[in-house]
Amino acid sequence: MNPLKVNQIYKQYGEKTAVNGISFEVEEGEIYGLLGANGAGKTTTMRMVLGLIFPDEGQILYDGKPYTKEQLHMLGYLPEERGLYPKIKVSDQLIYLAELRGVSRRDADVNLKKWLERFEVPEYYNKRVEELSKGNQQKIQFIASVIHNPKLVILDEAFSGLDPVNVELLKSTVKELRDNGTTMLFSTHRMEHVEELCRNITILHRSNAVLQGSVKEIKNRYPREKVILRTTGDVDGLDKITGVTRVSRNEQGYEIGIANEKAAGDILRHAIEQTDIYRFDVLEPTLNEIFIRTVGDKHE
Repeated sequence: MNPLKVNQIYKQYGEKTAVNGISFEVEEGEIYGLLGANGAGKTTTMRMVLGLIFPDEGQILYDGKPYTKEQLHMLGYLPEERGLYPKIKVSDQLIYLAELRGVSRRDADVNLKKWLERFEVPEYYNKRVEELSKGNQQKIQFIASVIHNPKLVILDEAFSGLDPVNVELLKSTVKELRDNGTTMLFSTHRMEHVEELCRNITILHRSNAVLQGSVKEIKNRYPREKVILRTTGDVDGLDKITGVTRVSRNEQGYEIGIANEKAAGDILRHAIEQTDIYRFDVLEPTLNEIFIRTVGDKHE
């Protein structure tokens, strides 16, 4: 039985349809990507998964059971907007939040200290939230979402406000949670994070699921239309090769658009005749490119 099953859920606000018949399932120990432009229906879907609002039609099942207040203990939520009280100490605030989820004060304190050590900020235990940088506030808010050891965590723009070093730290933490069996519903605008973390995705547009499935299978549906060429010397005549749609030169070498993969072989043979090659890649489309193609000019 999968930890989360969303089955044909609908949500209407007056004449506006916020979510229109969306379905997906998330397996245990999976990070599932929920993507879409602003207003696509992501936030409404996540709020329904959290039990903050309820679908007008359809159902959401947790381990095969409908939502109950008791199941709040198994849910964790990292919102996009920071919601911690700025003038209250980190320890007072997070231990209290854990107690609300059924964790004893002693266990909550142990968990908090473990997480602060994990994020290399044990000195924040007695600091007020407002004393921390935005990036470190995001770390504390992440801890608040997992301090009670939830089975299912909803992450909304989890890496917002973090510098590259802390993004990598948080990504490695998310992967550890996944590997230990935690199930996650992950929403972000950063497609490279989705490619790295998610096995399956749903792309929403104007309340509808417009693309759904495994990232690998989705990418295989689209042709490879880009070649990266790095050489020791110049290569002339690339734009004359049949199937080449564009040639762009930069400091690292060439980026070449192709109409079909046969052109890639012709590019390689052409370049070998003129210089030495130290990189040649026929690239699959990025998830960001697929997202733009799917949503098109309607992307907001």
